Amino acid sequence: MSTRRPEASNRSRIVRGPFEVKLQPQPEAENVGFPGQGRLALDKVFHGGLEATARGQMLSFRSPVDGSAGDVAMERVTGTLEGRQGSFVLQHSGLMDRGTRSLSITVVPDSGTDALTGLRGSMSIEIAEGGAHSYELEYTLP
Repeated sequence: MSTRRPEASNRSRIVRGPFEVKLQPQPEAENVGFPGQGRLALDKVFHGGLEATARGQMLSFRSPVDGSAGDVAMERVTGTLEGRQGSFVLQHSGLMDRGTRSLSITVVPDSGTDALTGLRGSMSIEIAEGGAHSYELEYTLP
């Protein structure tokens, strides 16, 4: 009887930590936007299992109904993930339905570079009272 250990690429890992984020409103793009749409530059610094910086862009829309909005964003993360250096891209999709928030953040397939080539995963974020941000990244690497 042979017992085979699962390969590392099949095992999911989780890292957590705090991060800082700066959102900078950007001018409306000519002939592209519409009333209620906003565009923001993202600038982040991650700590913990992910030691990295990120830059990206977010498009948002706020409905005239209080607590309803939507946003999408793309950001490139560059640094180290548990000691492995490289970069990858995160895709965000968020909704607020009369105060109830949902958010999906996914590593874009095949966006990993260098020691992060083949990275797959998803991220969740939490914002504590007072505004402190933290993340949890669940991922696999070959």
